[in-house]
Amino acid sequence: MAMYIVSRRLSAGSTTSQLVTSLRYATCWRSFSTSFREERDTFGPINVPSDKLWGAQTQRSLQNFEIGGERERMPEPIIRAFGVLKKCAAKVNMEYGLDPTIGKAIMQAAQEVAEGKLNDHFPLVVWQTGSGTQSNMNANEVIANRAAEILGHQRGEKFVHPNDHVNRSQSSNDTFPTVMHIAAAMEINSRLIPKLKILHSTLHSKSIEFKDIVKIGRTHTQDATPLTLGQEFSGYTTQVKYGIDRVLCTLPRMYQACYLI
Repeated sequence: MAMYIVSRRLSAGSTTSQLVTSLRYATCWRSFSTSFREERDTFGPINVPSDKLWGAQTQRSLQNFEIGGERERMPEPIIRAFGVLKKCAAKVNMEYGLDPTIGKAIMQAAQEVAEGKLNDHFPLVVWQTGSGTQSNMNANEVIANRAAEILGHQRGEKFVHPNDHVNRSQSSNDTFPTVMHIAAAMEINSRLIPKLKILHSTLHSKSIEFKDIVKIGRTHTQDATPLTLGQEFSGYTTQVKYGIDRVLCTLPRMYQACYLI
């Protein structure tokens, strides 16, 4: 892939400094394929690393947005959320005419995305068009090619089509806001709330441990009514408890946004 990008720059008559920049960008990615397959989109054919599941539009985004590199890849929770969304969309689409054989393969491939098994096939950075079109197509292409493999077909031959099948009845204007809500809800439930509960429990235990330690209260640097250190920590404990409650109160509307978008 690195040599492919450099060769494009050479053919375009780029300067040496531009070639160096291109090579640095290309080597940020973990793909060093020496073989390629041809994929096509409305702009025509383009070479894609043969060991990757993404397709033509993802490859064009890699070449058009040469910025950020590995550090600024699309966050993993967003990628996993795309897997959740595309699996649900395929399930519904089968009720409205999508071939069940293709639909079930899409669901299986999307589940692999949701489980993080295909993360290496999502190379795009956060710098994209406003609606996140490139990441939506990255998900469509990866799932389409993986679903085709599941059904015994080759990558790139479009037996499972990224637009007609995986992205059926969808638009990046719909999908990206939805995966943002899905990702946020999943992260809140799986990471934020559990960590806040640990913090709350730890502060509560300290409020008990420090219940007999008396300290001087302070008001604008002046002495005030004495209190125990345990009472002070009980205030911290309550603040965290209220914070948890406020976060939990956002979830019903966040779940609703996932349903409505």
